[in-house]
Amino acid sequence: MEYILTFLEGIASFISPCLLPMVPIYISYFIGEDDDNNKKAILNSVGFVLGFTIVFMLLSIFASQLGTILSSNIKYIKIFFGIIIILLGLNYMEILKINFLNKTRQKNMNTKNFNFLKAILFGILFSISWTPCIGTFLSSALLLIAKEQDIIKGIILMLLYSIGLGIPFIISAVLIEKLKNIFDFIKKHYDVIKRISGIILVIAGLYIIFF
Repeated sequence: MEYILTFLEGIASFISPCLLPMVPIYISYFIGEDDDNNKKAILNSVGFVLGFTIVFMLLSIFASQLGTILSSNIKYIKIFFGIIIILLGLNYMEILKINFLNKTRQKNMNTKNFNFLKAILFGILFSISWTPCIGTFLSSALLLIAKEQDIIKGIILMLLYSIGLGIPFIISAVLIEKLKNIFDFIKKHYDVIKRISGIILVIAGLYIIFF
């Protein structure tokens, strides 16, 4: 169950209202000046995904270690973590308003002569600067990992989260024009998508508390 939840949280992060509109801009970085170079776009998008995956993996190790340290009070920690995730879900559905979670801090970088190594750096910067944007789902995944108290399992869970977030980036880099209608559809139905995403978070919170 936790594997499915973290994967879905990764996808939900990608289609979040503050990230999805930025995807065409990111793709333009991946492609660079050569609009028809799909190989370059794929390579750079993979580098970008690798960059934020590295940071998320490190966070998963920290979360697993934290869970182990707090294991003596795991029953209460699970309840605490679960409540936090439920609150994050309610905030995402706009039933509650948690202002600091709804702010985005962006970092700009020089994308001239964009290449694989720069794409990795861009992914690392993305994982830091866009934390307020994807933080709701990332926090949920990390809290779930902390509950498991297993470094290997934590890494696998975070890898699934990164795959859920990363695969749409790679697909978009290749099919950006063909996916335009899908992006437009998602934008038009943000309210429904946010409710569904919020429900996923609430389910994750309840799972941590009761399982």
